[in-house]
Amino acid sequence: MLRLGLAAHAAAAPPQPATDQSDSPGLAGLPSARKVTLGEALAYARAHQPAVVAALARIREEKANAEVPRAQYYPLVGVMAQFLEGTANNTTASYLTTPFVDLPRIGGTSFNASSATASWKPSASTLAGAGARQEIFDFGRIAAQAAAADARVVVAAHASDTERLDIELAVEEAFFAVHAAKSILQSSEDAYLRSLVHRDFAQAGVKSGLRAPIDLTRAEADLSRFDTGRIRARGGVAASQAVLAAAVGSTDLALDASDEPPSALDLPALSNALALASNKDPRLQLAIARLRGQELETRAVGALLRPDVHLSAAISGRAGGAPSNGIGADEASGSGYLPNVPNWDAALVLSWPLFDATINARQRASRAAEEVQRAEIDLVKQQLVSSVERAYVDVAVAREALPSLRHELEAARANYAQADARFKAGLGTSVELADAEALRIDAEIRLALGVFDLAKARATFGRAIAEGLQ
Repeated sequence: MLRLGLAAHAAAAPPQPATDQSDSPGLAGLPSARKVTLGEALAYARAHQPAVVAALARIREEKANAEVPRAQYYPLVGVMAQFLEGTANNTTASYLTTPFVDLPRIGGTSFNASSATASWKPSASTLAGAGARQEIFDFGRIAAQAAAADARVVVAAHASDTERLDIELAVEEAFFAVHAAKSILQSSEDAYLRSLVHRDFAQAGVKSGLRAPIDLTRAEADLSRFDTGRIRARGGVAASQAVLAAAVGSTDLALDASDEPPSALDLPALSNALALASNKDPRLQLAIARLRGQELETRAVGALLRPDVHLSAAISGRAGGAPSNGIGADEASGSGYLPNVPNWDAALVLSWPLFDATINARQRASRAAEEVQRAEIDLVKQQLVSSVERAYVDVAVAREALPSLRHELEAARANYAQADARFKAGLGTSVELADAEALRIDAEIRLALGVFDLAKARATFGRAIAEGLQ
C-alpha cells in the first residue's frame, strides 16, 4: 500500500522537537545542544527535513500535472479582433486564423486576377468574433493521457517513500552515533581523572623519595595524552550532534541524543525478511510503478492517432474594403474599417490523423524505454536480496560480538585494578600501569563502538525490509 500520508505526519509534527538542555560538556564557543528522543527526531524529520518536504512537493506537482489532460474535456472559449491592411486581389475580406475562434471562409471571392488587372493598392479588412469548441468524443485519447499522468503520481509517491526511509535511516545512525561519541567521551574523561590521580600519587612519591623521577615524568606524559584524548572526544560529540541536527533538518546547530540506550529489536527469519522486502520495499515498488507508467505512456502516445469529434461554434462581424467583382455586389460601408457584416456558424467536426511518422517514432521509443524499466526491476530485485542478506549478517555478527567485547572490558578492568594496586604498593612500574590503562580505555571504546555497530546494523536491516511502511 502506498505511503501517501506523509503530509499527515507533517501536519501532526511539532514545530520543533521537544528538548532538554544537554548536560554533556562541550567545546568552548559552541552552543549547548538540546536533547531529543529518537521518536521526536524521527517525527520532526518526517515533517521538516528538506528532502522529505521536497518529495511531498513533487507528489503535489504530479497531482497538478494529472489535471492537465483532463482539462481537455472542458470547452475552449476565446475572442479575437483583427485589423488587416493589404492587397485583396482574390477576396474582399482578409483575416488570419487563430487557435481560439474557428471561422469558416465567407469573404467574397473574385476571379483570379491577371497581372494586367491585379492591383497593388492596399485595402482594409476588419474582423471581430467570439467562438467556443467542445470535445464530444475522443475515442479514449484523453483517458489514456490521464492514466499515464496518474501513473506518474504513483511513481512520485513511491519515490517519496524511498526518500523518507533513507532520511529515517540517516537520523537513526546519527542518533546512535551521538550515543557512541558520548560513551567514548565518558571513557576519556574517566581515564583522564585516573591518570590525574596517578600523577599526583607519583608526585608525592618522588617528593618523599619513595619513587624514582621517571615515574613522575611518565605520569605527566600519560596525563597529557589522556587530556588530548578527552578534548578530541568532546570534538567527536560536537560533530556527531551537528550531524544529528542536519539529519533531522532542525534549525538548531546541534542536537543531543537523550539518555535512552539504543536497543536492537529481534530479527525475523531471513526468508520472512526477504518476503517483507519484496512486498514493501519502495525501491522495488518504484521500479514497478515506472514500468507501469511507461506502458501507459506508450498507450497514450498511440492514442494520438485515434479520431476526434468536437463541436465548434462562432459569431463574428467582418468587413472588407476591396471592391467585389461579383455581379450587382455593393461596396462595403466604412471601406472595411468597421466590422458590421454579421455571421454565425456551428459545426460538428471529425478529424482523424491517419498517419503521423512522429507519433509512430515516439511510440517505438516508449516501448524501448519499457525494456529498460523491465531490466531495472530485475536489477533492483537482485540488489534488494543482497542488501537484506548483508544487513542480516551484519546484525548477527554485531550481536554475537557484544558478549566478547563485554568480557574483554571486564578482563581489562580487572587487569587495571591489579596494576593499580601493584603501583600503589610499590611493586609495579608506571609502564605497567600505563599499559593497563591503555588496555582498559581501548576495551571501553571498543564496546561503545560495538553497541553502535549493532544499533546501526539493525537500523540498516530495518531500512532493507522497509520497516515503518504499511
